[in-house]
Amino acid sequence: MSLRVMTWNLWWHFGPWEARQRLIVDTIREVDPDVLCVQEVWSDEAHDQLDDLASALDFRAARTEPIFYSGQSFGNAVLSRWPVDRLADEVLPRADGSPSHRRVVAASIETPFGPWPFASTHLDHRFDRSADRVAQIRRVMELAREWRGDPDEDVPVIVGADLNAVPDTDEIRMATGRTAGVDGIVFSDTWEQAGSGSGHTWLRECPYSADSAWPDRRLDYVLVSWPRPKPIGNPIRTWTVGHGGDDDVWPSDHLAVVADVSTGG
Repeated sequence: MSLRVMTWNLWWHFGPWEARQRLIVDTIREVDPDVLCVQEVWSDEAHDQLDDLASALDFRAARTEPIFYSGQSFGNAVLSRWPVDRLADEVLPRADGSPSHRRVVAASIETPFGPWPFASTHLDHRFDRSADRVAQIRRVMELAREWRGDPDEDVPVIVGADLNAVPDTDEIRMATGRTAGVDGIVFSDTWEQAGSGSGHTWLRECPYSADSAWPDRRLDYVLVSWPRPKPIGNPIRTWTVGHGGDDDVWPSDHLAVVADVSTGG
């Protein structure tokens, strides 16, 4: 048996918002995930994107404490078709130890396979902030080590994230065990194990990215903590969705990543 996880940066309140929202909901419905991790969800005095998504999809949700810019909030969330209980909502640090405006939210989800911890996060975006992202992913790893339970018996932590970093950066190499990180935990990158092709989630062909200075890049990840009891959490298939729409309107400036992972049954 398997569980389907989807992660997506929804591009806040930018661009042709109303048209994008319809495409976002339609895409999620087509994928039909069991668990959805989102970044850059927004609300204002009139609307709450997370509430709108939860209502449209009949999902429950746990969110980060929102940060407000010009009257609109910005945050991350975990949604699921099953009951959700928030475990943590933490500010992530910068390299110098000061708090950043980035956060991670974790939730225990009452799946048919037992309680299962999931998290959603979004690291600093600037291309020259690798040191900050190293500090942030290190903290996510420390927290995930607490959330996972007994690594020999319990289900792993699954993280959906916009890490704003490509696979050969210091931050991703640390997260996936290629360089020293946090004792007792690393993450499996589901795309590396079960994806096909580049896995790019930031595309120059997207109309919102056409003027970007950056090349096509893989920035978004579904990660599964290790060690874990075999074969629970092993990815079966990983793919991207969210390409295009009508009249050059795409759902977001990022593609979503979807992964089917083994529940061990």
